[in-house]
Amino acid sequence: MMIVMREEATPPIGPRYKLASSQFRHGERTVIDIDGRKIGGPHFATIAGPCTVESRDVLLDAAHAVKDGGAQLLRGGAYKPRTSPYSFQGLGEEGLRLLAEAKQQTGMPIVTEVMDVRDLDAVLEVADVIQLGARNMQNYTLLTELGRAGRPVLIKRGLSATLEELLMAAEYVLKEGNTDVMLCERGIRTFESAYRFTLDLMAIGVLKELTHLPVLVDPSHAAGRRDLVPSLSLAAAAAGADGIIVEVHPDPDKAICDGPQQLYAGDFADYLRQVERVAEIAGKRVAAAV
Repeated sequence: MMIVMREEATPPIGPRYKLASSQFRHGERTVIDIDGRKIGGPHFATIAGPCTVESRDVLLDAAHAVKDGGAQLLRGGAYKPRTSPYSFQGLGEEGLRLLAEAKQQTGMPIVTEVMDVRDLDAVLEVADVIQLGARNMQNYTLLTELGRAGRPVLIKRGLSATLEELLMAAEYVLKEGNTDVMLCERGIRTFESAYRFTLDLMAIGVLKELTHLPVLVDPSHAAGRRDLVPSLSLAAAAAGADGIIVEVHPDPDKAICDGPQQLYAGDFADYLRQVERVAEIAGKRVAAAV
């Protein structure tokens, strides 16, 4: 009697995102040092600034306000992805020049977005952290180039991306040898229409199980409304986020881009003290502004 052996499919061992997996570091969490500002592990960091670089005065006013208020890093978009092709797209290289001036005046490291690999060299001259926006999360060519660039990368979760897809995006950067990768939950698109996006707070805890990479939250883009930003920020800190990236403007009512979701610069310090108190209760170490 002939015995016919059937070939069984070998189940994969561990997750597909090998380098991003918490198994890769055996429980040790990644801590990223950006000019003395630590993100990840026991640390809680705040990245703050205007949605976009719209003018020298607005950027510098916001930069000094967030530094004085206790933020560790300055955010600002020189290149802006917009749903409408007729909306303000950013100042480009002029915006980068103004960010460099803001860094010179305040000493704060710069977080800014790159949208196109053709702009990467110019962004690298200024950025201490390169932000990859939600709409570019699965731009694998750009992710690969960011991995080769050797600069810390902040990857925002796509509007309809699963957590595994977010981690696979991080894997594209990690496999090129760049270990300084941060993940950012910024709200996902659901059936709800009462607010812009649904902030997935459960993603924080689940990502902490799945990966060793720092997990940040963007309450500004999730809410789309200034009045919701404080409560979402507190919830993110309570859920164990490693930090927040929040939009702040001297006069949001006159902002060119996303004014309704930006905090008033004059309110920023009080807002951040509340968030930091909750972060400390959650076991995080809040660093003083450098």
